[in-house]
Amino acid sequence: MGRRRIDAVSFPIEIILFGFLLVITVTIIRLRSLFAAGMMTGAFSLLSAGLFTLMDAVDVAFTEAAVGAGVSTILFLSTLSITKKQERKSPNLHWPALAVCLVTGAVLVYGTLDMPAYGDPNAPIHAHVAPRYINESPKEIGLPNFVTSVLASYRGYDTFGELGVIFTAGVSVMLLLGGAPAGVAGATRREEPSFDDEERPDFDDEEWDGSESTPGDESAIAQGYSATDNGERASEFPAENDNAESQPSSAPSMSDEPPPPNTGEAQSNPIGFRTGAEPTGGERS
Repeated sequence: MGRRRIDAVSFPIEIILFGFLLVITVTIIRLRSLFAAGMMTGAFSLLSAGLFTLMDAVDVAFTEAAVGAGVSTILFLSTLSITKKQERKSPNLHWPALAVCLVTGAVLVYGTLDMPAYGDPNAPIHAHVAPRYINESPKEIGLPNFVTSVLASYRGYDTFGELGVIFTAGVSVMLLLGGAPAGVAGATRREEPSFDDEERPDFDDEEWDGSESTPGDESAIAQGYSATDNGERASEFPAENDNAESQPSSAPSMSDEPPPPNTGEAQSNPIGFRTGAEPTGGERS
């Protein structure tokens, strides 16, 4: 009597859960916001876990709650960081695809008509190996929970295949997230090029254009030149001596001419630096 009362109470709850699942499915199809669709898929998995619990499939409910409502929702939200927030609207309705979906659904519903009633103890699945699992697993496997015995021993190869599928899915997700922009978990970042201190010119970072120094650049900089990609371009320093009217535009020639006589006045050298009175050749020691 108590069992019949439980069935009478749980049956409407299952119908209500099925109704919620149908409403959520239609909502996901109609939504254009990918964030809202991802959250609705998490709610769908959570309701499915509750439905499996009412069907006494606690192990399936646990897997659905952990993978469907937990991990899958996190992956959906992580994918939004590398995609658009809104779904692109389809210009036309694909009638062939809709027809294929309707025909496939009708065939699946027709195939369930020959299934035994839900909870029928005389169903073939309950009369085949289920009694052996329930009665003989404590003796053959040595575990008190026969569900664990079925998953780990009787259906060990099936469980191993499921682990392989989960591992492959995890590796695939890591590879997909590896090409995400910087800031996303697991994203690869490009390293900025580094320059050695020996190759870097000896002046401030603000004036350095990133080009590598070559032999002779130091002398060119000292003479008022800046090295460019097309060659050397002369850059003249302004004369600080008011008496100097012009400055040479080319590098001074290194000849053996004697220095100019000392007139006692400040002179400007060819490079443009101000120099004071220098002793003549006779006054040098």
